[in-house]
Amino acid sequence: MRRIVPLFLILLLCAAGVHSGHPLRVMSWNVENLFDTVHDEGFRDEDFLPQGEYHWTSYRYWHKMTELAKVIAAVTEDGGIPDLIGLCEVENDSVLTTLCRRSLLRHMNYDYVMTRCEDARGIDVALLYQPARFRLLEHRSIRVPSREHGLHPTRDILYAKGLALAAEGLDTLHVLVAHLPSRAGGYEGDRNRRLAADVLWTTVDSILSSRKRTGREVPRVVLMGDFNADRHDRVFRRAPLRMTDDVKAQGTYCYQGLWQWIDHILVSSSLATDAPAHPVSYPWLLEENKTYDGQMPRRTYRGPTYHGGISDHLPIVLDLSL
Repeated sequence: MRRIVPLFLILLLCAAGVHSGHPLRVMSWNVENLFDTVHDEGFRDEDFLPQGEYHWTSYRYWHKMTELAKVIAAVTEDGGIPDLIGLCEVENDSVLTTLCRRSLLRHMNYDYVMTRCEDARGIDVALLYQPARFRLLEHRSIRVPSREHGLHPTRDILYAKGLALAAEGLDTLHVLVAHLPSRAGGYEGDRNRRLAADVLWTTVDSILSSRKRTGREVPRVVLMGDFNADRHDRVFRRAPLRMTDDVKAQGTYCYQGLWQWIDHILVSSSLATDAPAHPVSYPWLLEENKTYDGQMPRRTYRGPTYHGGISDHLPIVLDLSL
């Protein structure tokens, strides 16, 4: 069971993976409540404190950080370093600093940007990127006007624009990371999810319409994240981007024994993919489902009980040609 990637191998792979002929590797992952152990003023994070219901200690925090880094290192070993990584359910700048600067990932030279939203628990989305392959030009949070519609605030959408290193030189790339509201919220959650989707597609439409203003080719757009919806859900009805799911794969999330694709990577028509986005399903990311048949992601918590896993979602990976 492969759990540890040698440090020298990580460094070697990083050095080999940043040349211009290498595909742009994109990874998206809901990392299940990546909280630190300190109260974030103004947000309901008390459950994830050492004295809280989940007894979230420094040991558990660092164990999860190490495991997250090992997964990204293993993905690197299997096909190249992820140039862009969209993360969902990260609490704040502190956890990203720890992940990028103090875990095994410190040797992989990631930079990051993130949102700072009004979600009650304070969970955000973030983008990790390799500066050698993606030169960040600008980024911003896009607010979903939930409060104005009488709904609970939800996560912002992260937008980043940069220059991506391609075989022919530098190309502008627009990247969005989203975490749409949960399906567990009933009617209100559904309304909120559709509202967030409307904001998302309006943003993408605005990016794509720049072609008409400038006369250039279709802008290159990558959208990734946890949509809490499968590819047939109505939130995708007006999506102007192409879904890249590997429909033959079992999915990214398991609910009551049923696997579902609720995490997605979508791209514009100007981006080529040699193969569909696929879930990363290393044996050590999975465990036996003792209630239902088959397997399920090895999650960090089952209810309030610490389980020692990494996430209740599997990451997905897609290679793009620029």
